[in-house]
Amino acid sequence: METKVFKPDEIPAAAALLAAGELVAFPTETVYGLGADATNVDAVKQVYRAKGRPSDNPLIVHVADVATVERFAMPLSETAKKLIKAFWPGPLTMIFKLKPNALATEVTGGLQTAAFRNPDNAATLALIRAAKTPVVGPSANTSGKPSPTLAEHVYHDLNGKIAGILDDGPTKVGVESTVLDLSTDQPAILRPGAITPEAIEAVIGMPVQTEAHHVGATEVPKAPGMKYKHYAPNAQVYIVDRSEDWPQALAWAAQQDVPMGVMATDAILNQNQIPSNCERFSLGTDIQSASQRLFAGLRHFDTETEIKDILCQAFENKGLGLAYMNRLNKSAGQTHFSV
Repeated sequence: METKVFKPDEIPAAAALLAAGELVAFPTETVYGLGADATNVDAVKQVYRAKGRPSDNPLIVHVADVATVERFAMPLSETAKKLIKAFWPGPLTMIFKLKPNALATEVTGGLQTAAFRNPDNAATLALIRAAKTPVVGPSANTSGKPSPTLAEHVYHDLNGKIAGILDDGPTKVGVESTVLDLSTDQPAILRPGAITPEAIEAVIGMPVQTEAHHVGATEVPKAPGMKYKHYAPNAQVYIVDRSEDWPQALAWAAQQDVPMGVMATDAILNQNQIPSNCERFSLGTDIQSASQRLFAGLRHFDTETEIKDILCQAFENKGLGLAYMNRLNKSAGQTHFSV
């Protein structure tokens, strides 16, 4: 199969492929998604095959309007309506109870709930409208690998496996959407993202559960990222927790007889002497730029097969840092550099 790259002025052609049951990757403000008609079971099955994704890992349904959600979900609560008004379009995914037999088990993982999102990307909203169907959209990468933040990342992983890629340049946020479960009595964040617990609580006026568990081997996860290994490059990632740990981490790196990767903010890179066997990748100036560049950095070092170890900067586990550290810990397998 030839994978065609579409520009935003070619959306009708990309939408025609989606409507015909083909797979088309699309941009969002978070990462690139792998799109298929959410109402076409055969198309959805292709998503799992193309990614190598476990079949019990549910998919997020991307919509262009609230009316589409209401076709499939039980009546929306006042809490849901407040959140939609505040954060859609945007990087907030919400899980709702479904009407009976509203969506195929291939979308829901066999659950009676489904996750919906209205992405903040004009090209993708136009694509969904033109295809005239809601679109499932897991990250457009090989399952378990760092998520794609450029069309080139998608092409690297899925060229020849999907029909097309809608290229709208780099994503703005860089980590996947916040997933909020509204199918339970107390709203619960199942995956942290750019929409923080504090921002959600300020809108709905009630506490949000943030200690969602990692599901067991026999459980079906309600949201992506809760059960299987995610975001991991080929190299081993070591998390450097504090700025004062960097001199010792770099001294250790200098003693290794192989090339090393270093991912840190400009301040860390400029304040420390980077050993000659280390290649640097800038995470920019703050948590916003670091979140946007995290997956790009991991993918960068994946292309350099001689690099077996990567030192990566930690951030405080609050605000956007919750999402950043969630992804980084999974990338590293919870491995931290020990001083």
